[in-house]
Amino acid sequence: MIRTPRRERLMGTLRKSDRTVQTTSTSVSESVQILNKQRLNRPSSPHFTIYQPQLTWIASIFNRVTGIGLSVRTYLPNVTSHQKLNGSLVLYGFSLAYLVAPTTFDSAHVIEFVKELPDAVKYAGKFVLALPFTFHSFNGLRHLGWDMGKFMTVKGCYTSGYAVLGATAFSTLGLVFFA
Repeated sequence: MIRTPRRERLMGTLRKSDRTVQTTSTSVSESVQILNKQRLNRPSSPHFTIYQPQLTWIASIFNRVTGIGLSVRTYLPNVTSHQKLNGSLVLYGFSLAYLVAPTTFDSAHVIEFVKELPDAVKYAGKFVLALPFTFHSFNGLRHLGWDMGKFMTVKGCYTSGYAVLGATAFSTLGLVFFA
């Protein structure tokens, strides 16, 4: 029988001096440093540069972002700047601000402030409020359909996704320009 390093490795008879890779012992801190250097070279998972953007994961991310945005808008009062304390708080935390200073945030002051705003600012404000609300609402209906077992094929998933985008666009424009 011919002795080769591979055959001896397979048979478990390779001597320590025949190894091609030498190991050294390191302290715990040194091994942690080595691991951290290796982690810096790894791509993030999933690696976005190798995947083609898909409607499903873009809609999922946007659904989470709009949900967080709607939650923050509802629960966080924004009464920090001097201008907002003078009656210009319109979008965020109006209820809590009214409880703190009812005479400053009464309806007459808010209506007067909004009337003085330029039309572009009013439309932009409506758009910022309407888009996340309509997308999150329609995508919620899409998820309810999934919970009932509907639209579970790839074609159904994309069809319902494009329907959500279309409904979001039309309802957002309707709320911004006609409401």
